[in-house]
Amino acid sequence: MRSLKSKILLGIVALFVIIQFFRPEKNISGDETKSITTKYEMPASVNSILQKACYDCHSNKTAYPLYAEVQPIAWWMSDHVKEGKSELNFSTFVTRPIAVQNHKFEEIVETVEKDEMPLPSYTWIGMHGDAKLTAEEKEAITRWAKSQMELLKQQYPADSLVIKRKAPAGT
Repeated sequence: MRSLKSKILLGIVALFVIIQFFRPEKNISGDETKSITTKYEMPASVNSILQKACYDCHSNKTAYPLYAEVQPIAWWMSDHVKEGKSELNFSTFVTRPIAVQNHKFEEIVETVEKDEMPLPSYTWIGMHGDAKLTAEEKEAITRWAKSQMELLKQQYPADSLVIKRKAPAGT
């Protein structure tokens, strides 16, 4: 008779094998028809930086590492990418209202200057080491984002660049 420990271990192994058949949809559409680069000029150097450090979680084309084929890691990555795209998606950037686009440029500057992006979990233990931004890369991104905000200020009335908050019900 098998011991309780071996039955539990066998159950865990069986569960691990079974969950491999339940895979999340991959973020690989690559649709760039509404990409930020369709409206905003972006130097090749900045584009390269954003692609290596940001696009896996903030675009419609994620480059999946080999370990992303293993469950439950793939589920975790899928949720991470969905959350990242809900905050900022470079592939659909121009579909957002102009005030939101302006605000996203502000957030890009803020998160890069405060070292909030890329997330430490993305560059953890040497993985995606090339995504870690150097001081020069941070400066290039923030300078570019600020310049885009300046262009928006020149092209649009000031009140159209501010996100309008909904008034509370009953006021």
